[in-house]
Amino acid sequence: MESIVRAVDVGFGNTKYVTGATGADIRCSVFPSVAYPSARDLSAVPIDGLFYEVGPEVNLAADTFRATQMHDRYTETPEYLALLRGALNQMKVPAIDLLVVGLPVAAFLAKKAALEKAMTGRHEVGGGQTVTVRKALAVAQPQGALVYYASLHEKLKTIEHEQSLIIDPGARTFDWLVAKGMRLVQKKSHSINRGMADVLQAIATEISEDIGTSYRDFDAIDVALRTGKSPMIYQKPYDMTRLMPIARTIAQQAVSSMMQWIEASYSFQNIILVGGGAFLFKKAVKEAFPKHKIHEIKDPMYANVKGFQIAGMNYATSILAKEGQFHSTGATAGGAA
Repeated sequence: MESIVRAVDVGFGNTKYVTGATGADIRCSVFPSVAYPSARDLSAVPIDGLFYEVGPEVNLAADTFRATQMHDRYTETPEYLALLRGALNQMKVPAIDLLVVGLPVAAFLAKKAALEKAMTGRHEVGGGQTVTVRKALAVAQPQGALVYYASLHEKLKTIEHEQSLIIDPGARTFDWLVAKGMRLVQKKSHSINRGMADVLQAIATEISEDIGTSYRDFDAIDVALRTGKSPMIYQKPYDMTRLMPIARTIAQQAVSSMMQWIEASYSFQNIILVGGGAFLFKKAVKEAFPKHKIHEIKDPMYANVKGFQIAGMNYATSILAKEGQFHSTGATAGGAA
């Protein structure tokens, strides 16, 4: 019987998850990484006596406080668990043989074992429903993008002899991963807190000073950056053109920090740009690597979670199916060099 494999990427901005996979067809969905607690709600995710509203319609439960948990212990919070369980609920399966999840590069080695343990077992997902996870595997988030890129370009074998750099600007963190083949080179890979949230906050601060009142509609700023359409403020379009140099400066700062960790950039056969902030950081990355082709992936927001799914299916086929049991191993997708 074929193993049921699923993947979840709980990011600081969005929670991405796989709803199903048939061969190369990986179906994904997403909802905001926002969890609103309440004392009673039988349809929400129960954790430690509270119920957390999460999922695609979470904005209907929104209050004036945007309940996010942007800090280094994020994966240990009830909000993280609520988001993970919200994704499990959306998958519509009672049990998962292998669940693949991700961690920022800087937290990978320190938190891998604890996260895998926390993900394994029986999860209450709301409405009296439960999902049992029989085994969990945590990988560095950009490593998923590397697997997905190699799969897309049919390089899963040839890439074993290449050196790659995967750059993943997300909501809170700017992650980069240096890999030899599929193995993470830990000493050259890292994360810094210089992601899209910093861009949105800086622009919101400038707008607040301009209009004379606190402006915190980060979603409107994000949409404006992605579409080029001005946000509506006091019933009028607000021209953000003069604020764009702020966004570009933050992107340049993140890339400059990365360059201090990387030696001999000429040795990279593949430089891959993914993540929800890829569109904004692309110019800074290209300026840093003028002699390289920067590979971009369609729907970059889903690159990590699709790679998690592929890695999980390969793992299930090569390890779990052959041995007929679950056990800890140095899987390709989670190894470090």
